[in-house]
Amino acid sequence: MSGSHRTELSVRREQAFLMGVVLPEDDWTEREDPLAELTRLAETAGAVVLGGITQRRTSPDATYFMGRGKALEVADLARSHKADVIIADNNLSPAQIRNWEKLCGVKVVDRTELILDIFATRAKTQQAKTQVELAQLEYLLPRLKRMWTHLERYEGGIGTRGPGEKQLEVDKRLVNNRIRDLKHFLDEMGDRKRREVSRRHDFFLACLVGYTNAGKSTLMNRLTQAGVLVEDKLFSTLDTRTRNWRLGRGKEVLLSDTVGFIRKLPHHLIASFHATLEEASQADLLLHVIDASHPQFERQVASVHGVLHDLGYQSKPCVMVFNKADAVRDLVYVKAVQESHPQSVLVSAATGEGIDDLLRAVSRAYERTVVEAELVLHAGDGRLLSILARRSEIIGQNYEGDLVRMRTRIDRRLLDQLTGENGNGLLQVASICE
Repeated sequence: MSGSHRTELSVRREQAFLMGVVLPEDDWTEREDPLAELTRLAETAGAVVLGGITQRRTSPDATYFMGRGKALEVADLARSHKADVIIADNNLSPAQIRNWEKLCGVKVVDRTELILDIFATRAKTQQAKTQVELAQLEYLLPRLKRMWTHLERYEGGIGTRGPGEKQLEVDKRLVNNRIRDLKHFLDEMGDRKRREVSRRHDFFLACLVGYTNAGKSTLMNRLTQAGVLVEDKLFSTLDTRTRNWRLGRGKEVLLSDTVGFIRKLPHHLIASFHATLEEASQADLLLHVIDASHPQFERQVASVHGVLHDLGYQSKPCVMVFNKADAVRDLVYVKAVQESHPQSVLVSAATGEGIDDLLRAVSRAYERTVVEAELVLHAGDGRLLSILARRSEIIGQNYEGDLVRMRTRIDRRLLDQLTGENGNGLLQVASICE
């Protein structure tokens, strides 16, 4: 960039030109638009998309990621469109971004930086803001030389930073110190989150996961009347929300909504948001929400499975929820894909279609944790009677003087918690049938 240097991450209200390199592992067909998702990301960040260009290569070019000839074409088109920023659908090295900015004379942003910018605008809670800051600093650290070369000078003096230390080295040390502090803060927050989640161990926990904009928040509202903000934008949810969800007949579970995943999600971003995904790590059941109306929904499913594998959650019980049935164009194809996944349902969170099928699927998973038990308790223990009435299925009960002998179907963990408490009024567990 001629004589100017960037010191912040920002893609707001700017005229953007897009570019991307399609590699063999991307597996795009000729009919698909490789820049469709990047366009949504850029618009979510507030940019006005002027156009874009892609190139198919067997491997990235070391200088520009795409070939020099195509890079010159991108530069000419960006100038003719009077673009303020060029956005790449690939993750570029610091040297490649520097080469692009020299070639084009405008700011160049890669995929990771764009996602980080969106996350920065979406973060609301202290935890989310801290996680975003950590991810930004880890992204910026190897790029400080490009962004701060105008500050390369010597500073010194007794009691300051030490004689002969360059400003760039000072900045790196400050960033590293900040990264260390943020990680320590997130570790403490993660410990609190784990304790918070562990306190819910007597509840069955279901967790919504899926690609960004798959309709998780809309489904959350449909199932729990949570009142979660719903927007037709990518990454509208960054913070985990947990609500009570009653399945009926004494079945009560906790339902959590999580941050959406995306193709090429940066690994350090996943690490930063690990605390946010604590509910998913402790979940008894994952509900993988899929936008069945999206033309590349199978590729999105593969991306989510990849992230779950990276997080170590791939072995958890999972129900695949094919959402947006009301917007599906080729219903026959979607149902054919659904049949290859036995644990799956087709729903519309917007209209309520198929929600009963989802309730039955979750109920079946819940039933695997339920035992039939005969309990004896004081007839006057209103608190315990209320818990059992709300959170178990009472099959029958007999009063024997001041005592109640109750036959109930109850979650094993709740039963363990009730029998483990002192003075809770539960006098006896007469028998248990698995």
